[in-house]
Amino acid sequence: MEFGLSLPGRGPLAGLDVVLRIAEKADSLRYGSLFVTDHVVMPVSSAKSVYPYTTSGQFPGGLAQDYLEPLVLLSHLAHATTRVRLGVSVLVVPYRNPLVAAKMLATTDVLSKGRVVLGAGVGWLREEFEALGAPPFEERGSVTDEYLKLMRAAWTTDPVTFEGKYYTIRDIHVLPKPVQRPAIPIWIGGHTDAALRRAGTIGDGWHPIGMRPPALLVPDEYAAKVKQIHTWARRAGRDPSSITLTIRVPMEVRGKRARAAAGDRPLFQGTADEVVADIRRYQALGVSHFVFDHTVQELRAVLANMERFANDVRPKVARARRK
Repeated sequence: MEFGLSLPGRGPLAGLDVVLRIAEKADSLRYGSLFVTDHVVMPVSSAKSVYPYTTSGQFPGGLAQDYLEPLVLLSHLAHATTRVRLGVSVLVVPYRNPLVAAKMLATTDVLSKGRVVLGAGVGWLREEFEALGAPPFEERGSVTDEYLKLMRAAWTTDPVTFEGKYYTIRDIHVLPKPVQRPAIPIWIGGHTDAALRRAGTIGDGWHPIGMRPPALLVPDEYAAKVKQIHTWARRAGRDPSSITLTIRVPMEVRGKRARAAAGDRPLFQGTADEVVADIRRYQALGVSHFVFDHTVQELRAVLANMERFANDVRPKVARARRK
């Protein structure tokens, strides 16, 4: 069982000094992973697009915000940390040349001594696709499938030969290879039917975002989607148990003197015992890696929440597993 954090990707906490403070704290508290987010450019208006993690379909917080480039940031984090795994949640695969992305990720895997995880998604922001001159928005699913297969070939074979609809190469050296063998693990983001098929057929793991209406992924819903992933895996001749199950959710451990919020309690937000119980529910479904988003926008509160989880929640989860 591993617990990781999503580093602030935008807004007031997204500056380098704050990101490094959180990363170094996570490393010292023995969190299992750190994940960064991906946007290259943002339009003035996203009227053509529907954001999948709000009921309104609008992107929260505004579009004109700083975004640190994720692959460059991972390389810096490889130097700033010593033990946590480092990933992208998620890399929008069609945005980048797949050989360049594979090379950058392999290099960071070497620099970090084998700590990189690739969370992979198809993207949702049509205007960003258009600005980048990326492959057609309507074909982003098939592009992602092909690019991921090419990236895995670049990590596992030498010389590399690959023939696809969107990309073809013959007898090319792509070196160095990642430290991890056989390759950098690929966790498929998203919760649509296409994402579940992708996770079951080519993914090393499933990495959805939950607890963000309308994408709640409450336990029954999560279990049903895992069943679909396993069905796809068996059809592809794969062992379903080889697919790592993860979830990314907002998390807050309330202080002992804090008052409970009015209304229904969101999962993973509450007292230490309540958060432990929530983790156990998903653990029973096979989840082995949780990635937590911050629910506050003030550094001191973020660091305090990290400490409460590490000191008050994680030991109870570990004790429960040993029983």
